[in-house]
Amino acid sequence: MKRLLLSGNEAVARGSWEAGVRLGIGYPGTPSTEILEALAACDGPETEWAPNEKVALEVGLGAAFAGARVLVTMKHVGVNVAADPLMTAAYTGSPGGLVVVSADDPGMHSSQNEQDNRHYARFAKLPMLEPSSSDEARRYVRDAFDISERFGCPVILRLTTRICHATGPVAVEEPQPLDRTYHFEKDASRYVMVPGNARKRHVLVEARLDDLAAFSEASPLNAVIEGDSSLGIVASGVAYEYAREAAPDASFFKLGLSYPLPLKRLRAFAESVDRVAVVEELDDIVADDLRREGITVHSKPPALRCGELNATNVGAFLAGEPAEPSIPGGGQPPRLCPGCPHRPSFLVLRDLKAIVAGDIGCYTLGVMPPLTSLDSCICMGASIGVGIGLRKVLPPDEGRRVVSAIGDSTFFHSGVTGVIQAIYNKEDAVILIFDNGTTAMTGFQDHPGSGRRLDGDAGATIDAAALCTAIGCDSVTVVDPYNLGDLKGALEGAFGAAGVNVVILRRACRLLDRTARPVMVVDHEACTLCRKCVRTGCPAIISGEEAVSIDPRLCAGCGVCRQVCPFDAIHPAEAPGTSDQE
Repeated sequence: MKRLLLSGNEAVARGSWEAGVRLGIGYPGTPSTEILEALAACDGPETEWAPNEKVALEVGLGAAFAGARVLVTMKHVGVNVAADPLMTAAYTGSPGGLVVVSADDPGMHSSQNEQDNRHYARFAKLPMLEPSSSDEARRYVRDAFDISERFGCPVILRLTTRICHATGPVAVEEPQPLDRTYHFEKDASRYVMVPGNARKRHVLVEARLDDLAAFSEASPLNAVIEGDSSLGIVASGVAYEYAREAAPDASFFKLGLSYPLPLKRLRAFAESVDRVAVVEELDDIVADDLRREGITVHSKPPALRCGELNATNVGAFLAGEPAEPSIPGGGQPPRLCPGCPHRPSFLVLRDLKAIVAGDIGCYTLGVMPPLTSLDSCICMGASIGVGIGLRKVLPPDEGRRVVSAIGDSTFFHSGVTGVIQAIYNKEDAVILIFDNGTTAMTGFQDHPGSGRRLDGDAGATIDAAALCTAIGCDSVTVVDPYNLGDLKGALEGAFGAAGVNVVILRRACRLLDRTARPVMVVDHEACTLCRKCVRTGCPAIISGEEAVSIDPRLCAGCGVCRQVCPFDAIHPAEAPGTSDQE
């Protein structure tokens, strides 16, 4: 077999391609994003970004109804959005293979929580596979399609950040074309989940779970690795790799099909060793399942229920020593890029002493000093609802200063319904849409407002301003956030107006807009060292003890620092890309 060096995400894409996937669809979210990007580079499958995870799963389910193999990708919190169709898809199932990727993020490298989505397998009563390497990721996604079609149900493939982004050698094969035609066989008793039909399907779900449990008992995805019988370790996913490194001589029960559990084999394994330890990231799910079966196991200490595991803290746990979680940190804290169009918006919001209900995106960094202009961040689209709720109960003078800040991709994902809520209930609201033309935080993926599809072809462009006007917003204003005067005027006007007032801050992400602009320079004779420019937080501005300067290598020429300087001590260099400080 040919071998390639692939990340876990690339390996999932490769395995899906080899398995004859017809459609790959999802919403970008770290650590899952690269799966569809890699699949889009393969010949054959159609790939699409959806506006959100719920829509992605619904489109995928429809294609699977017609017999297609479908891969639906999302990060762990995206499964929350897709949970509504997922729960009912467990009842309907589909003739085609349907694999749902949940890319979990222990340690919260880029997420607002670190929920353990192994719970979803138990919640939805669906099988779950957990690869522990890139090579297994390729093989397991192929197995997942087979299991899905064999048992007529979606299969959840759970990855974690370390599996998604780590690279390793992967044995690959050529794709085997599926000999099938796509056809939808009408069957209302299966696909129309009115209560009478759903009650019957629920009985089938329970029976299927028993069949899956029997399959798990015999599946080679679950394997015993014999070793020293004084310690037996039960583990899955990347936790298995940590445990193997920490205790290489122990006996192991490796869970590849981690739900439903092969309880008979696990009981036999427990009886074959002196002590059983369960190594699992985040919640004690498997440990608790085994305890309910009367199997005595040791689980990690409470301190390791937060953050990531690693070989060091797993080794300490297995030795009975104090163990601490691995918490990401160190180095320079994240901040907005030089020339980021979000920065001036937060400067004005800070000066206006606004209460800012924030959302998920690069602009969440508005919470960092010296901007410190974001007051909440819950989930995709929450900024608008939270803002409405704040205005409902705050005194009028304070409530008028409430602003909902949301990005363009997030607006299309789940912000539109919040706007409709405000319009329908005749609320007063100020909504800022940070429109930088891309899904910047996850790597510049396109969205319904960008006019491009995942495959690079042109798509329809949904104009957020036209959409807001069409659904009944009282005012919609589009401004260039680089112009502080216009920006402040638009915000002050929105604060003083009744109804739903939308301000769209439209300026392309600086990392995509490479237009050359004159860099800014400091006139040291005019500079009074008031350091107001420093308080913009721009990484290009260097605050020394005796002088403030601007690094021409970082300056994007946005001119925001020039506008905030009260002494006219900052001005553009004579030509784009040059500086008299060089």
